[in-house]
Amino acid sequence: MLEYALPVFFALALWWFSTGVVLFLDNLPGRTFGWTMLGGAAVLAVAIFAVVVVSPAHTLVSAYIGFSAGILIWGVLEMSYFTGLLTGPRKQPCPANCASWKRFGLAILTSLYHELAVLAMVAFLVLVTWNEPNQVGTWTFVVLWLMRWSAKLNLFLGVPNLNDWLPDHLAYLKTYMPKRSMNLLFPVSVTASTVVVVILVAQALGPGADPFLVVALLLVATLLALGILEHWFLVLPLPDEALWAWALPPRETEIPPNPGPESAAPPDSVAPRRTTREGVVSVVPSRSGDAMLERSLASRKHSSEG
Repeated sequence: MLEYALPVFFALALWWFSTGVVLFLDNLPGRTFGWTMLGGAAVLAVAIFAVVVVSPAHTLVSAYIGFSAGILIWGVLEMSYFTGLLTGPRKQPCPANCASWKRFGLAILTSLYHELAVLAMVAFLVLVTWNEPNQVGTWTFVVLWLMRWSAKLNLFLGVPNLNDWLPDHLAYLKTYMPKRSMNLLFPVSVTASTVVVVILVAQALGPGADPFLVVALLLVATLLALGILEHWFLVLPLPDEALWAWALPPRETEIPPNPGPESAAPPDSVAPRRTTREGVVSVVPSRSGDAMLERSLASRKHSSEG
């Protein structure tokens, strides 16, 4: 049982942690992006080297290394996009009342350079691992690439949940994503991906399966299943941001002024709470609290006049 559970847990943990790291780094101040990408370039070089080195190997360890390297390569390229350093020639919001096909073309321009870089990486990984026994790194990267394109197309066609993970410098991308209850591509995306997951798992659990193939297939199948879960996050009212609360910046909430003594307010025992940007919960003074404050001020004023 452990030989089946370990690759699933490993893929789940690496997916969760690597996503959080990317979100954390991309939401830091812009002055840190140069250092982020400098470190990312070093990670990218090591990950590519690892894919090449382990591609002739046919061991369980080499499967985990190839999978991890594929995740790291993808993560660095995603960081280059979300930091705004490798996006596209268009960095403006979508014009109002834009036709769908024109909006699609403009949306492509917002990430054209990044998409070309990803395509080049796909071609490179396929080339260096061609006919090699260990292609887990390439499989991993291709799965992430295809699932991301599926998610982007669903966002373009319209989904009910548009997350707020985009950094401020990429906020204009939201204008290319209409909010709709559903689109026709979504069930196709989820169904086709689920069928592939079932096939991969069936092969991994088949009688007499090679131990290396078991690990490789379960790693990739788990990653694909997580991609399907991310698709469901687009349409179901699930608090997916809670998974990476440690990596996301606190949401800035405007705190309204204290209500005056004559304004409508809840009873004393039900004073409303509010959360500041730092995440500290404060209590809005109740009506009786305001009245006590006014009496205290009036008393001080009377004493000073006396």
